[in-house]
Amino acid sequence: MSQNLPFDVNNHSHRRLNPLTNSYVLCSPHRAKRPWQGARDEVRKNVLPEFDPKCYLCPGNVRATGDSNPKYSDTYVFLNDYPAVRDDQPDYIEDKDLEKKNPVKARLLKTKGVRGRCFVICFSPNHSLTMALMPQPSIVKVVETWSKLYNDLYTSSKNKENDFAYLQIFENRGFAMGCSNPHPHGQAWCLNTIPTEVQTELDNMKAYKKENGSHLLGDYVSLELQEKQRVVLSNDSFIVVVPYWALWPFETLLISKEHLRSLNDFNDKQKSDLASILKKLTTKYDNLFNTSFPYSMGLHQAPFISSEDETECSWFHIHFYPPLLRSATVKKFCVGFEMLGEPQRDLTSEQAASRLQDLDSEVHYLDKLAHDQ
Repeated sequence: MSQNLPFDVNNHSHRRLNPLTNSYVLCSPHRAKRPWQGARDEVRKNVLPEFDPKCYLCPGNVRATGDSNPKYSDTYVFLNDYPAVRDDQPDYIEDKDLEKKNPVKARLLKTKGVRGRCFVICFSPNHSLTMALMPQPSIVKVVETWSKLYNDLYTSSKNKENDFAYLQIFENRGFAMGCSNPHPHGQAWCLNTIPTEVQTELDNMKAYKKENGSHLLGDYVSLELQEKQRVVLSNDSFIVVVPYWALWPFETLLISKEHLRSLNDFNDKQKSDLASILKKLTTKYDNLFNTSFPYSMGLHQAPFISSEDETECSWFHIHFYPPLLRSATVKKFCVGFEMLGEPQRDLTSEQAASRLQDLDSEVHYLDKLAHDQ
């Protein structure tokens, strides 16, 4: 033990608590100095046509199942042709006598049926775009599409037309995140249960409010605005931070400044502000390594069916989980200790935030490259 030296979070190992999941992340900043001889992904050139006749998502094209897309002009939503959950399946019938017949099996091998609908959301008819390259009014259209889908399903659930409990809206961007089609699009999975990650956050936000009398994310927004060192972007309605407890190297958390429980609470100004900050953040990401930055992004908000406490503790936020670590070709892997012990990162949140803060959020690297040429 080196008792004579002061502890330095940028050089010494430590653990950080994620209050949303009540779990720790091991931070080992000294490991960022190690040489890299591991895997390097191929950088795919971002040269795509505006229309690809072979793309299943482009306007007017025939999809794999034989259905044709309309010649849409902004956003387009359709039921996923290969959904992860379905609404037209039989109910799972639990063996009520299993506890008597085989109590060990009843305790350890639990099954619950799940039903729902899966949607594909095309952000734009232009095959060559990403959110970073889309004009802000087009991203407003995406936000409005998210809002309409959420409200339609929320209303039908409240009217007992279905028993859907939660809508998970997300985007997998880039081949590194398993995205099989580069056309700008996201997904939305609506389930008759609240997914585990969301339920864990709700449980911890409820516990925080019960103990402290305030909202966890509301307090966190105030703290980050006060400290400023992890804030990447901010406007009237939202902030983007590298969360103190981040796992992924350049992970960010987009949080509403006001207590917005879901998209249903948004006004037009907040929808515009969300579109603006999404464009700025994704532009920063692309400018970091001069590449079309891969990520998984997802909205967390109030369930359709929940207790009054869960609804009140819900606070709209968006997670961004990008895998890139050192360059466009080197990404982080969650293996070894991360799978067997606990999550671990080599870069402090403050170091990652500093790098993102220094990047241009207005001019995309491709625009700059074209201008320089």
